[in-house]
Amino acid sequence: MLPLFYCDHYDIPLPPGHKFPLRKYRLLREALTSDRGIDLLPAPLAFEHDLRRVHDADFVTEFLSGTLDPVKMRRIGFPWSPGLVDRTLASVGGTLAATRTALSTGLAGVLAGGTHHAFRHEGSGFCVFNDIAVSTAWLLEQLPDLRIAIIDLDVHQGDGTASIFAEEIRVFSLSLHGAHNFPFRKQKSSLDIEFPDGTTDQPYIEALKTALAAVSGFDPDFAFFQSGVDGLAGDRLGRLGLTLAGLAERDRLVLRWMISQGITGVITLGGGYSEPIEHTVEAHLQTFRLASASLSDFSKPLSRFSR
Repeated sequence: MLPLFYCDHYDIPLPPGHKFPLRKYRLLREALTSDRGIDLLPAPLAFEHDLRRVHDADFVTEFLSGTLDPVKMRRIGFPWSPGLVDRTLASVGGTLAATRTALSTGLAGVLAGGTHHAFRHEGSGFCVFNDIAVSTAWLLEQLPDLRIAIIDLDVHQGDGTASIFAEEIRVFSLSLHGAHNFPFRKQKSSLDIEFPDGTTDQPYIEALKTALAAVSGFDPDFAFFQSGVDGLAGDRLGRLGLTLAGLAERDRLVLRWMISQGITGVITLGGGYSEPIEHTVEAHLQTFRLASASLSDFSKPLSRFSR
């Protein structure tokens, strides 16, 4: 069974009309409850020392205590609350738990996370702490010879992730994103591919094939797949023109690539802001169902990582 960690048991109190799609997390978990090939697990809370592997100590302390500068909270996009703290710690904790689990199962996931706009010293764009970066840092601490690829297919560039690992030769950051979308000041990933507004399935898939071939040259052992679905046509924050079928082909391509390369990995959520939100949920569902169906093809990696 594919282990998936969820964190919607922690709620974020948001004002009416807030554009963050909080409901999708619960809807996604509920839709997966009856799937026999999926094991749903509550995400544990990350510890403060986990966050400090990547993030500035003052930033961590100030956010957790509710004393972060209001300007920085506005940049994050959420009002501070104890509920936001718990939900944030669970999001990071879920990705950490999935990472540890994947070392024995070959693949695991989290129905949250993908918070790629968080930098070392501040959050941004609905991202407080960078769960993928924190988990990558933990992996490199445990296995210093590991080579890690971050496959970020959210429609928005993974700017925080790119910045955090700009000087880390053991990490390859790939970002496929809209050229004219947030963030408007892009960072430099190991490989960036930008798309014009309205890009459809075929050019996107061809670009992804080329990108994955480039990542193969890095010879990664482990990959994080940030599987945002905000490239879906009609997404109110997306600006691309991908279909559900195109996103499914995207997911198959990444999963087959991981299997062919013998890569162990973690799938995180990411963006998705369609109206109605059920369109986004459907796109997320197919990602995790495709992953569940392919789990048996992932090799058990413990012996390889013990070298």
